[in-house]
Amino acid sequence: MPIQSGRVIGYARAMATLVLSMKRWLRRLGALLLLALLLVVLALMRPSADRLTDAGGARVYVQDGDSLRIANRALRLEGIDAVELHQLCRASDGTQWSCGIEAREALGALVARGGLACESRTADRFGRALARCSVEGSRDIAADLVARGWAVSGDGRDNGRYRAEQAAAQRAKRGIWRGSFERPGDWRAAHPRTDS
Repeated sequence: MPIQSGRVIGYARAMATLVLSMKRWLRRLGALLLLALLLVVLALMRPSADRLTDAGGARVYVQDGDSLRIANRALRLEGIDAVELHQLCRASDGTQWSCGIEAREALGALVARGGLACESRTADRFGRALARCSVEGSRDIAADLVARGWAVSGDGRDNGRYRAEQAAAQRAKRGIWRGSFERPGDWRAAHPRTDS
């Protein structure tokens, strides 16, 4: 008899150890699940290019350095011309860089501040609204883009309302001014769209 009760006691101890081990494992799993849930919530709270909204809650898509789509309304920032999305610029050391993508990212960063509000009185030849837009901390995002060197004033030939911002960006070698680039209008003429 004493031999069997020793087996029962050994079995009970093994079960107790297993239960304690499972409890620790479940606590760790719970902590990991809680951490994962917290990371998902934080990721959803952070604005991203595909979840931007305007002040009224409409979805905003940044198409390139000077064009937005708010819900199903296309608009272009009035008074500036940004490098095209697929356009490359040349740095002062001669290397090429994706200035068009960086211009789009710069506009996206401004829109991500929140509170996007745009006012339009006219449209361009493609039917896009020509708009002046503001965001939190900026009354005129077109002026900010030119000042940061991601767009030119007017067509970039010393015209348009943002000449002072363009001159300052050029002197400071900000954005596209840190090397050489083809004027956006000239680039578009040399690389016509093939959309149907």
